[in-house]
Amino acid sequence: MAPIRVLVVDDSVVVRRLVTDVLSADPAIEVVGIAANGQIAVGKVEQLAPDLVTMDIEMPVMDGLDAVRALRKAGHRMPIIMFSTLTERGAVATLDALAAGATDYVTKPANVGSVQESLARVASDLVPRIKALVPRPGGLRGPVPASGAAATAAPGAPAAVRPAAGRTPVRLRPRPEGPRRPVRAVVLGSSTGGPEALSRLLGAMPTALPVPMVVVQHMPPVFTRQLAARLDRLGPSTVVEAGDGETLAPGTVYIAPGDQHLELVPAPSGARTRLHQGPPVNFCRPAVDVMLRSAVAVYGGDLLTVVLTGMGSDGRAGCEAVVGAGGHVVVQDEASSVVWGMPGAVAGAGLAHAVMPVEEIAATLLARTAAGDLHAAGAGR
Repeated sequence: MAPIRVLVVDDSVVVRRLVTDVLSADPAIEVVGIAANGQIAVGKVEQLAPDLVTMDIEMPVMDGLDAVRALRKAGHRMPIIMFSTLTERGAVATLDALAAGATDYVTKPANVGSVQESLARVASDLVPRIKALVPRPGGLRGPVPASGAAATAAPGAPAAVRPAAGRTPVRLRPRPEGPRRPVRAVVLGSSTGGPEALSRLLGAMPTALPVPMVVVQHMPPVFTRQLAARLDRLGPSTVVEAGDGETLAPGTVYIAPGDQHLELVPAPSGARTRLHQGPPVNFCRPAVDVMLRSAVAVYGGDLLTVVLTGMGSDGRAGCEAVVGAGGHVVVQDEASSVVWGMPGAVAGAGLAHAVMPVEEIAATLLARTAAGDLHAAGAGR
C-alpha cells in the first residue's frame, strides 16, 4: 500500500525538521517535500500533488491563512492541518484558517523538557489525524449512511442504510411509538471538523432554540473561548464559553472550556454547570461522554442528542445512556463530515435515530424543540 504523501510547510528550520522526523518514522507516511512559506507551498502542491499538507500559520512572504485561501481557490481539496500556537492570536488565526478551508489543526509543543518529548507530543497529535483524514485505498472508515440524503427511522423495524461495498451497514434505531417526549435540553458533541460544522448548524437557525444547548467540542483552552465568541456572531443564539455554576437558560449555547470536563447538575430551574479537571475520558478533556451521562442524570430521556464530525468514539457510551433513558439521538452523515469517527461509532452501534447532513440537523432541532411539539409531548405523557 502506498504511503500517505505529506508536504510540510513552516518557516522554522527546527520545526520542519521536527515534523519531518516524526512523520518519516511512520512507514505509512512519506514526507515528499518541505516549504519555508506559503508561496513556496502553493508551488510545491502544484508540483508534488501531496495527499495532505501541514501548514504553519505565521510565515513571511505568504502566511498560512493566505496559503490556504490560495490553495482552495485553485481547486486543491487535499486536507490541510494547521500548526498553531496555544495563544489568543494563534486561536483566532486557526479559526480563520478553518473558516477559509483548512481541515484541522494541532498546537505546537510548548514548555516541554526535551526534544524527545517534543517528538512524542507531535507524533501523538499529528500522526493519528493524518491517518484519519487520508484513509488509504481499501481502508475502513466505518459504516456509511446513504450518500447525501438524510436517513431516518420510522416506528417499527429498524431501517438499514445502504452500505458501500465492503462496509458495515448502519442499523438506525426505531423511534419509540406513541407521543414524543418533551425536549428540555439539546446536548451536542463534536471534534475534528466541529468548528465549521457548528458554524453551519447555528448559522442555519433563523431563531434561537427555546431550550438550552450544551456543547463539548474537543479543543484546548483559549480556543474554546474564541470559538464561542465567533459562533455568537452568527445568528440569534447566545453562545458563551461555560463558566462554573451557571444556570442553563433557553436560547443559550454553552461551550465546554478546553481542558475542563463539563457536567450538568440539578438546579431549582433545571440544571447548572459544573466544571472540573477529572481524568481524561476517551483521552479527552472535556469529554462528550462525561457531559452526556451527567445530562441524563438531570433530564432523563428529555434530551435531544447530536453527534457531529470527529475522530474517535467519544460520545458513543453517552448516547447509549441517552437512548436507555428514552432520549433521541441524531448524528451527522459521512458525506458532510470531515471525519466520520464519532458519528459513525454511534450509528454503527445502533444508537442513532437519524443520520443527516448538518444543515438538516438545524431544522430538526427547531422542529423538535418547538413550543407546540413540547406541549403536545408533555400532555401525552
